[in-house]
Amino acid sequence: MTLRPPIFVRLTLNSMNYLIDFLIRGQRNFIHFTRIAIFIVMAWIGGLKAFQYEADGIVPFVANSPFMSFFYSQEAPEYQQYKNPEGKTVVKNIEWHQANNTYVFSYGLGTVIIIIGLLTLAGIWSAKLGLIGGVLTVIMSVVTLSFLITTPEVYVPNLGGDFPTPRHGFPYLSGAGRLVLKDIIMMAAGLIVAADDAQRLRS
Repeated sequence: MTLRPPIFVRLTLNSMNYLIDFLIRGQRNFIHFTRIAIFIVMAWIGGLKAFQYEADGIVPFVANSPFMSFFYSQEAPEYQQYKNPEGKTVVKNIEWHQANNTYVFSYGLGTVIIIIGLLTLAGIWSAKLGLIGGVLTVIMSVVTLSFLITTPEVYVPNLGGDFPTPRHGFPYLSGAGRLVLKDIIMMAAGLIVAADDAQRLRS
């Protein structure tokens, strides 16, 4: 007499086999979804670069970056005296940012980011365009992740208080640092779609 596994075991195995088959069949669609996800992030973030609060927000990253600081007319850390908190506008701060080329640079950066998103999305139909978009996504992510080295604001500062700050500096990421770190996911996504496009070009 053959012993059959309990019904819940059989149901679990059947469900697992169905999930595996579903994931295998959907691999192509999931890669396309990755392209769409990259486009949504790029288009949204790139579009926000046209607005004052977002342009102000990227100043610490750009001003401290050896790859981008030359776009600004003022050197770091002068920007720290002219920060506009999100949701607040201070005229003298805005005037400083205008003189610093903060907004002009942000418009240009936003345009580049949207173009990268469009190229990546185009990979659904054109492997050549998608490859360019995927590679540019990876490059952009590398630059963004470099902020973990160049930007002081990505780590919790030692501001003191009623007692010494117990956790500050590396590896204690601030809110800005936690956002930057997530770009490693964008880098991985860019590599996946670029590799898929390269394979399609060779086949």
